[in-house]
Amino acid sequence: MARRGRRRPAAALAAVLAIGLAITGCSAETTVTVDVPAQVQGDLPEATVQQLQDAVTSAMTASGSSGAIVGVWAPWSGQWISGLGTQTPGGADPVNAEATFRAGRVTRAMTCDALYAVAAEGKLALTDEVSDWVSGVPDLTDVTLGSLCDSTSGVGSYAPQLSSLWLGNPTRVWNPHELASYGLGQSSQGTPGSGYFESDAGYVLLGLALERATGESAATVLQQYVFDPLALDSTRLPSGEAAPPSTSGPVLSGYQSFRDGNGVMNCAAPTDYTVMSASSGYTNSGVVSDITDLGRYAQALASGSLLTNGQDRFANPLPAYSGAPSWFTARGGAYQAGSMVGQYGAFPGYLTAAFSDPTSGLTVAVVLNNSAVDTGVVAGLAWELAAIASKAPAASGSTTPDAGLPWTAQQFHDAIIAASICPPAQ
Repeated sequence: MARRGRRRPAAALAAVLAIGLAITGCSAETTVTVDVPAQVQGDLPEATVQQLQDAVTSAMTASGSSGAIVGVWAPWSGQWISGLGTQTPGGADPVNAEATFRAGRVTRAMTCDALYAVAAEGKLALTDEVSDWVSGVPDLTDVTLGSLCDSTSGVGSYAPQLSSLWLGNPTRVWNPHELASYGLGQSSQGTPGSGYFESDAGYVLLGLALERATGESAATVLQQYVFDPLALDSTRLPSGEAAPPSTSGPVLSGYQSFRDGNGVMNCAAPTDYTVMSASSGYTNSGVVSDITDLGRYAQALASGSLLTNGQDRFANPLPAYSGAPSWFTARGGAYQAGSMVGQYGAFPGYLTAAFSDPTSGLTVAVVLNNSAVDTGVVAGLAWELAAIASKAPAASGSTTPDAGLPWTAQQFHDAIIAASICPPAQ
């Protein structure tokens, strides 16, 4: 979620740079096969793991995070899943790699998954106008459901107006219509279909449309069309009642640092946002998950495993922002970063990113437990990890993929340090 005074996601890191699995799951009979290369069993080489760990701990310092959970899957070489750091700043309780956390804007891609699945059943169409399915939006007669998914609707965002209220009263339950109204109250960001524009309200409207079309709650829609088919047993869209990401298993504590009266970021004693109402995120950023589920989901998203009838969700991608590198585009509720497809963003207390390459199967998923820094940091960390893992040597009997990434690990490592809000410990 955006916060006042913050530059748009990834733009800050881009400016800095300009200056300078098959993961197994078992569930019901409806489980979908994720079409990626078979994963070599075993850990990534020790030297690769050390590089990955150094990257994560450096980003933890830069963001003021006490803990992180990371998963990296290189099918030709091995995997690395780990919890790093501690649950509390300066604490002794280590982070559990199996802990649940808030997935943030990865929810957007999941909501689009549900849209495409419901459309395949004929219950609605991507070309339907939003006003056909959501009441009280007469000005959106020329905006389609598909444009909400692509974030090309021109509808504004509510987070810049409401983030201070969420942070001041994290237990408040929000009505999705109320959230959307704040975005709709903003000036149009452009002619529908003319370009990619950040719009959290668009994904909330999409959730409301899916509820109307199916007669089910958004939580049930995502469960039926996304979580159950992919056997994402630790993933769900919680109710509005304030709660931690899980009430039945380990949880990664979530924090946000604030500046004191002198303008200095308080990195030693951040505010705890582990317990919060997911209603402020709804179908834009409200989902909770764990790292294994998130990795599997990223692979399914990138490979189009949930699509049917020849649907081409990522065709004709658009620049992710004005002046974005040619390799960074957006479409279908997701970003395309080079050959990788995924999402990233924040929910108070957490920064989350997940990306996968559908051809090589290279997959990264990571969460940091302090949401104060620009969300581009967690995207940059995911891409740094991908660059490191892409160089991992092949295990016996396997071959390292030929394809490369249009960035180096060092580029994003340096950019993350430059974007730091917390000084390294002396």
